[in-house]
Amino acid sequence: MRIALSLFAGLAALTSLGAGAAAQTAPGPNVKIIVPYVAGGPTDIIARIMADKLGERWKQTVLIENRPGAGSNTGTVAVARATPDGTTLLVNTSAVAVNQTLFKNPGYDAAKDLTAIANIGQSPNLIIGTKSLKATTLQDALTEARVGKLSYGSPGAGTTPNLTMDYLFKVLAKVDVRHVPFKGGSDLMNAALSGAVELGCGAVPTVFAQVASGDVKGLGVTSNKRVATLPNVPTVAESGFPGFEDYTWMAIFAPGGTPPAIANKLNAEINQVLAIPDVQERLAKIGFEIVGGSQESFAKYLGTEIEKWAKVVKAIGTQPL
Repeated sequence: MRIALSLFAGLAALTSLGAGAAAQTAPGPNVKIIVPYVAGGPTDIIARIMADKLGERWKQTVLIENRPGAGSNTGTVAVARATPDGTTLLVNTSAVAVNQTLFKNPGYDAAKDLTAIANIGQSPNLIIGTKSLKATTLQDALTEARVGKLSYGSPGAGTTPNLTMDYLFKVLAKVDVRHVPFKGGSDLMNAALSGAVELGCGAVPTVFAQVASGDVKGLGVTSNKRVATLPNVPTVAESGFPGFEDYTWMAIFAPGGTPPAIANKLNAEINQVLAIPDVQERLAKIGFEIVGGSQESFAKYLGTEIEKWAKVVKAIGTQPL
């Protein structure tokens, strides 16, 4: 089973926009971006990059407000209930799609209560093994898990790394591993480095440095091709699971009911920002590939992601939270 659909857009969609544009008019005088996670993580970093560059274009400060809680639902609901005038925006991850099924009532309907503005970028997940693990490949890790009890850590229950591991190990490979959820990527890595878990999974930016340094083992990456900065880490598809593909993505949303003129303008502004070389370089450094593209293409992709993760959650047998 193919765990993800091919992503739909790339930088080609940005080319015609160009990077050097004159200052534009903001949707309003007090634009803020809500980040539904604590400060300092990849989502927060990307949101601040976008806020800085949009602020430069609009000649005003774009504020960041961190509202963590309930698997990102707290901050997302705040945006869903905000006035749809373009002044309150959301930067969130694939959790927007996952939570539609993972929670009995996430507090919002992504298709109705949010306006999909633009997909900023994507990063595959990376499966790691600690130094205490004998295995050096994903297949070896599966063999080791079959003969002994292994545990894996994730950035949290219901995150795409959690669902990716459960689907790969429990559904496809029929191997039981114990999930240990942590409160974010940094806690996951601390546990992996200390040997509190034998395996782990996180978005590439979360675990890249430790894999590159050799402090943990890179067992498999969930992209459709190897990551250029980790050329020795094979894809999961290469490791015996053809077609397996999964990404953590980050995107910008506005409240549902945002007028099309405002939504289209925001999409164009964000694509202009994503075409700036400095932004491309900064996102690449933290392991994200820019996606961009039209508002319509992102809305369509969001729909496919909601359907995909609903099937994964059902296949795993995860009970709604």
